[in-house]
Amino acid sequence: MKKIGIDNTWCLFLDRDGVINEEKNEDYIRNLTEFHFMPGALETLHQITPLFQRVLLVTNQRGIGKGLMREEDLIEIHTHLQREILSGGGKMDAMYFAPDLSNDALNRKPNPGMAYQAVKQFPDIDLNKSIMVGNRLSDMQFGKNVGMTTVYLATTHPIEPPSPLIDYYLKDLSELAAIL
Repeated sequence: MKKIGIDNTWCLFLDRDGVINEEKNEDYIRNLTEFHFMPGALETLHQITPLFQRVLLVTNQRGIGKGLMREEDLIEIHTHLQREILSGGGKMDAMYFAPDLSNDALNRKPNPGMAYQAVKQFPDIDLNKSIMVGNRLSDMQFGKNVGMTTVYLATTHPIEPPSPLIDYYLKDLSELAAIL
């Protein structure tokens, strides 16, 4: 498989559920007791995140908008996630989430709002030198909407390639290191 060919000026955007942690079928990860890393994901993040200028989490969290969980629960989950990544030498520069109910909301993927937030916070980000890793076509559309290279993980919602939205199709996050 062709390599992406990154250097230390590239940025990595990651979806959360089904990419970093196990996804609940037709439900939300509502609190820290329900959060479990995908097999091998933490080790992969320890290995690959130092290769990037920035590492950013972008996640739709409609459960907050529906009142099924609180923002405080999400912050607790993300604090734990970040601590675990940092403990093994990895990094996570920022985490963005969209609690919006409407699919038209700017910040809800596939819309580009969370990418714009990242560029506003970190003006050194070049979206054309960024990778979006996700497990849904909405993640791929988000990446394509702002000019990113897209990596689809067939972890929880496998589709049959090819799709014009997908640049790389991998089994899971552990395969990402091989194409960098």
